Formats: sequence, structure tokens, C-alpha cells
Amino acid sequence: MDLTLIVVLVIVLAVFFDFTNGFHDTANAMATPIATGAMRPRVAVTVAALLNLVGAFLSTEVAKTISGGIIREGPGGVEITPTMIFAGLIGAVIWNMITWLRGLPSSSSHALFGGLIGAALVGAGTNSVDFGVVLSKVVLPALLAPLVAGLVGFLATRLAYRITRRPVGKNQRGGFRVGQIFTSSLVALAHGTNDAQKTMGVITLALIAGGFLGSGANPPFWVILVCALAIALGTYTGGWRIIQTMGGGLTDIKATQGFSAEASTAATVLASSHLGFALSTTQVSSGSIIGAGLGRRGSTIQWGTAGKIVIAWFITLPAAGLVGAACELIARIGVVGLVIDAVLGAGVIVGIFVASRRKPHEQSNALEVDVAMNSVLTRSERRSLLKKRGDELLAERRRMSDESSLFELGAEEEVR
Repeated sequence: MDLTLIVVLVIVLAVFFDFTNGFHDTANAMATPIATGAMRPRVAVTVAALLNLVGAFLSTEVAKTISGGIIREGPGGVEITPTMIFAGLIGAVIWNMITWLRGLPSSSSHALFGGLIGAALVGAGTNSVDFGVVLSKVVLPALLAPLVAGLVGFLATRLAYRITRRPVGKNQRGGFRVGQIFTSSLVALAHGTNDAQKTMGVITLALIAGGFLGSGANPPFWVILVCALAIALGTYTGGWRIIQTMGGGLTDIKATQGFSAEASTAATVLASSHLGFALSTTQVSSGSIIGAGLGRRGSTIQWGTAGKIVIAWFITLPAAGLVGAACELIARIGVVGLVIDAVLGAGVIVGIFVASRRKPHEQSNALEVDVAMNSVLTRSERRSLLKKRGDELLAERRRMSDESSLFELGAEEEVR
């Protein structure tokens, strides 16, 4: 197959991955303001999309880490082919779709790294990967960033509640809900400066491997523009499954906690982008939400959900790596192998999408109703209301059952 055509296929798949990254990670910025009622769901994802677009133009440090750091290419390195990159991207996209279907906020970044590393190890051997860079700029930040963000979120929540420890009314802390508009917007901007860069790095790596750019080249402007638009469009689609998990599946978020968690997430991600760390915004955001949950007295953490998220963190990189490695083994057959990879990848993606339609979560209107209830009522009031609704539904079912029985009895007597 012509090398130019392979590079084009890689670029198309990379842009699609960027799109999945957008809707997969919308929750990082907008789950908490939606959960507290600070922003309506559709408004929230629109703001996030616009700020992701802007953030993508602010830095290229993370893109340089991926295009010239993790994978050794060019003189003195190994021959990384566009085919290997294509195989790695398939692994990343498939894992992103699987975790989205399950509503798990896993790391799109680690899915991408895992897919590329797995394909490179099979296609070019162990010398193709700079494990020093992987350890210093991927693994260590992945371990430390959620802990740091969680600690900052915990301390910020405690401080916020101490400052406002004697509110006159139950909604006295409503100012934090207004503040969430700004902090969540900052998280969306930070997400653009970090996650959009990763796809830029992959496309730049493919252009270098194909001989269209020199080793160590920076991402061209058109690459930056395309990646920025792709992640913004993906963010706009919502990703309601993961928003529901992070907005209410981990802890009962109040406006004060949401403000603290978002501020913690934004600070951590922006600092890592400046240093060139290819950080997982999903891990940082989840850590911040858990820390904020622990920071409020009486708040409970759904440790079962948190445990599933942590497990997804640990298995994301090796799982995507295995898929990437398998796709590279198939691709080594030649043109037929590439076709098989493309068909299998497309089949899995379509199958996951069809499965998602059986129980759709793109219900922003339903979310708005839940948000309105959560932002006005206390926890005990919500429980009482839900119990009342359940009792009313049960009574209605019994009434319908009794009416049905009377109708059948009347019909039998008429026959007699």
C-alpha cells in the first residue's frame, strides 16, 4: 500500500480518537457544575467545547513529548512506521469506546500510550520505546497527580467550609455555584492544553515516520487546528454516561465541593502541561472529586464505584497495549493485514455504538431535572421525595391491578 495513503489513514483515525477523547473526557470539567446546578447540561458542554478549542492552541509541550520522547524515531533511533501508529491507534480507540459504554472515566491518554507502546514493541522491538521518558512523564505523574489533586481538593474543601462555617440559610453557600462557572471553564481550558496535544503528537509522529517532516519537528499549524476542532466537537456531543458517573456516582457533590475540586484539577493539569507531562485529566479530576468528597463532613464516598475507576486506571495502558500489539501482528501480513485491522476496528466501534443505543444516556433533559432537584433539596428531603414517588408508583400499580381484576370478574359474570 502506498505510504502516503497509510499516513492519511493514520491521520483520519487519530482525528477520530481525538473526537472520542472529547466526549470521553467532557465529564472532567463539567460533571460537577452539572451535578450542582451551576450550569445546565447543554450549556456546560458547549462552554467546554469552546474552551477545549482555545486551549489546544496554547501549548505544544505535551505534543513534543509524544512525537519525540516516548517513541524513538529518526537518526539514532528506530524505524517507527505509520503502520505501527495505525495499529496503536486502533487499540486506543477500542479501549476508549469500551470504557465509555461502561460509563467508566478511564484515561484516554493511557489508552493512547498503551496502544502505541504495544504496537512499537511488536513492530520494532524494545529499543523503540524510551522507558525513561515513559516512567518520568507518564507513569510517575499518573501515580502522583491524582494523590496531589485529591489532597488539594480535600484541603480546599475544608478551607471553604471553614470560611463559610456559619451560613444563615441552607443555600447561603450559593456563591460557590457561581464560582463553579469559572473553575469548570478553567478545567476545560486546561484539558485542551493537555489532551488535544496528544493527538497532535501522534499525527506529527506519523508525518515524521512517513518522511514528511524531519525528526524533532513541531506540529504544523494545520495539525493543531484539526485536532483542536476534533476534540471540541467530541466535547460538544456530551458523553453523558461518564458525566453521570463522575457527577453523582462517586459522591454527593455540593457547590462548595465542586468549586474546590475544579480549582484543584485546573491547577494540576495546567502545571503538568507547562512541564510537558502527558497527564491523565480523568485521573486528576476523579482524585479531586474524591478529595472534595472526603473534605465535607457527613459526605460519603461510593468506594465501589471508585474501586472500579481505579482498576480501569491500572489496566488501561496494558489492555490498549495488547490490542495495539495484536493489530500490529496482523498488519505485518501486509496490505491484507491492514485491511483486516481496519475492518475489525470499525466492526468493534459500530458494535459498541449499537449496544449503547439499547440504553441511551444522552438524556440531558433528564439530567436537568435531577440537577434541579439536587441543587435545591437537602439529602434527607431528596430521600423523602424519592420514597414518596416510589410509594405513589406502587399504589398506582396496585390500583391498576385491582381495576384489571374487577374487569375480568365482570366479564366472567356477563358470560354466565
